Amino acid sequence: MRILDNDSDKKLDNITVFLNKEEAIQLCGYLTQLIDDPRLHHAHLSSADYQKEITVCLYEEKNLDSFSARSIKLIKYDE
Repeated sequence: MRILDNDSDKKLDNITVFLNKEEAIQLCGYLTQLIDDPRLHHAHLSSADYQKEITVCLYEEKNLDSFSARSIKLIKYDE
């Protein structure tokens, strides 16, 4: 597991995410899509007002070509 704060470009080690039931259902659906479709590697869950967003990614270390250099550094070295 890797967590990146996109605003500060820093890795995080411990976060808490608060979702309402609708958001949790939506996130479950996105995760199912990521697992079922190998062509997908990320999904965005946005708040109703689009002011907050969670991006979830599915990765395999042997296939990181579709990720940014920053994402690859985080995945490989946890930094």
